[in-house]
Amino acid sequence: MSDSVKQAQPSHIASRPRARFGTFAWSAELRILLVAIAVAAYFEAANHDFLLTSASLQNLSQFVAPAAIIGFGEIMLMIGGEIDLSAGMVFAFAPFIMAFAQDAGAPMWLAVAAGLAAAGLVGFVNGAVTVFLRLPSFVTTLGTLFLINGITLTISHGTPVSTPGGPLFTAVMGGWGYSEICWAVAIALSMHVMLRHTRWGLHTVASGANPLGASEAGIHVNRLKLGNFILAAVLAGLTGILEGVRITSIDPQAGGNQIMFLAVAAAVIGGTPLTGGSGTIIGGLIGAAVLGMLNDGFTLIGINAFTFNIILGAAILAAMIFNIHVARLGRRGRS
Repeated sequence: MSDSVKQAQPSHIASRPRARFGTFAWSAELRILLVAIAVAAYFEAANHDFLLTSASLQNLSQFVAPAAIIGFGEIMLMIGGEIDLSAGMVFAFAPFIMAFAQDAGAPMWLAVAAGLAAAGLVGFVNGAVTVFLRLPSFVTTLGTLFLINGITLTISHGTPVSTPGGPLFTAVMGGWGYSEICWAVAIALSMHVMLRHTRWGLHTVASGANPLGASEAGIHVNRLKLGNFILAAVLAGLTGILEGVRITSIDPQAGGNQIMFLAVAAAVIGGTPLTGGSGTIIGGLIGAAVLGMLNDGFTLIGINAFTFNIILGAAILAAMIFNIHVARLGRRGRS
């Protein structure tokens, strides 16, 4: 085989997932957008305070943003056939590292960098164990879930601390009512471009769809997975810092499994299947918005809060069934 053919293979193999992924992503985004519009219209008709008051919009945005930002990292992993169960514990861990660094005399920007670096280190451990020791990511991150939770409780003595930082830092990092949703939208747009238009994103899709074929084509599958584990952990740590600034307190019991499962739910509802090979960042953002509207809408119309979990479970099942059947129909159409 000539050198020119060998060099052409990676881009050729990546180009097929590019076309397949583009069609799926657009249709998934459009589908969940229509669902979001229908949900918003229903709750607005049931209660006119649903979207027309500043307090309601702020409350909605503050529910949506954390699940969305963590969900973006989970989407990158899920496209590659992996998952991170420890994200909710990294969410609580990173803000404490930031607070301790600031107490030690570090300037605020360096304290934030320390918190994000600590989160990235957790992601590196998750990725290295999964990739090099060949453990399923479910098992690896289940272990680090308990490990990081124990470390956070130990270093904090189970006691919340006040969030450090001046007025400008507080406003930018979550103190303003819409800070978090601005972060979520900015990250979504950046990661959407990365996933759809860069080698990293396209190769992530290719490796998730066909790991063996991608590896034979010269794509560094292990490097991609390791990088995506680090990215997912850093996003979880950033979300924890944003939430800590917003509520002016860093709680070792914050986050936990609830925020992680909401993030995965947002990804699944937004059109990213757990089987890997496809996914959409914008869909994940809209999926988080749907979850937020359901949560707020049920509260405003007086439905029991426990009903939200029933609807959430049904929505995840329906989304997975729908996505699987759409993918099967797409394969039949191409064949």
